[in-house]
Amino acid sequence: MALSRVCWARAALWGSAVPPGLYVVRRLQFVPSGLTWGAPRSSKLHLSPKADVKSLISYVVTKAKVINGKYHRFLGRHFPRFYVLYTIFMKGLQMFWADAKKARRIKTNMWKHNIKFHQLPYREMEHLRQFRRDVTKCLFLGILSIPPFANYLVFLLMYLFPRQLLIQHFWTAKQQIDFLDIYHALRKQSHPEILCYLEKVVPLISDAGLQWHMTELCAKMQHGTHPAVHDILALRECFANHPLGMDQLRALQMKALSRAMLLTPYLPSVLLRHRLKTHTTVIHQLDKALAKLGVGQLTAQEVKSACYLRGLNSTHIAEERCRTWLGEWLQISCSLKETELSLLLHNVVLLSINYVGSRR
Repeated sequence: MALSRVCWARAALWGSAVPPGLYVVRRLQFVPSGLTWGAPRSSKLHLSPKADVKSLISYVVTKAKVINGKYHRFLGRHFPRFYVLYTIFMKGLQMFWADAKKARRIKTNMWKHNIKFHQLPYREMEHLRQFRRDVTKCLFLGILSIPPFANYLVFLLMYLFPRQLLIQHFWTAKQQIDFLDIYHALRKQSHPEILCYLEKVVPLISDAGLQWHMTELCAKMQHGTHPAVHDILALRECFANHPLGMDQLRALQMKALSRAMLLTPYLPSVLLRHRLKTHTTVIHQLDKALAKLGVGQLTAQEVKSACYLRGLNSTHIAEERCRTWLGEWLQISCSLKETELSLLLHNVVLLSINYVGSRR
């Protein structure tokens, strides 16, 4: 009995030094000098460390979701207006992060396979174009946030001026419609000025037939008639060289065209010309990719976004009318050479100013 107590005591002392998760078995052996303890024989539990980590992570994630749900319900119940802003902001961050990851995948694929921008499919080209504009706006906010404690002021400015400082991901549904209407109203202010310039250059056109076509087109614009595709394409020679070629445009014309394209007009003439060329070239490349894809493959939102980019206020126009208008635009754009892109630039006004439903 005493020997068994001693054995249990020594086993308990040995077991206290063994880390948790192991079972230690001691064997009592008979040797010539007497009794002695054999080497410990351990057997591990059937729970791997990886399983323990996964279980812990799953538990933490579940608890975090529960706490987050309670927090959302608390905000929605006690601070409903703030909760709406908070929800829009969080969803906007998620969408912007998804856009960034997609843009990175596209860029990586371009570098890996040596693909140029104009060789991409339409949706990837449009995604990169829009993401660049969004990043530019976000970088401006980042620069404003650099000084100490300036981030608090930036949050206030974002709340007061969401149209100027935030991208569309952070706009409410109502703000998207209202802000797009405001932007279109701003570019519509330049339409009469652009048409006036077209009338002034009629005497400078050397060909009598082209003079007549330009006069007829300006008269249709003034009387509220939507021009046909062939009426616009008949003037392509005027926009390839003097007086309406891209390199022959005057500073005031470029400022008006910049406003029509929602680009800043407050730049030197050299930079204005470069920006107009770059922007028009990108749209021309998008048009070629879209013609390959087909307008019928676009969703309703994609059609309206494509029309708005090209000068039509599509927020208040039916989807089918938008598809028809976009088809006319592609018919003109895909017929033009690179030297005739000035016509595509002016087409933002010519094709949209009198279209049914666009006079808002």
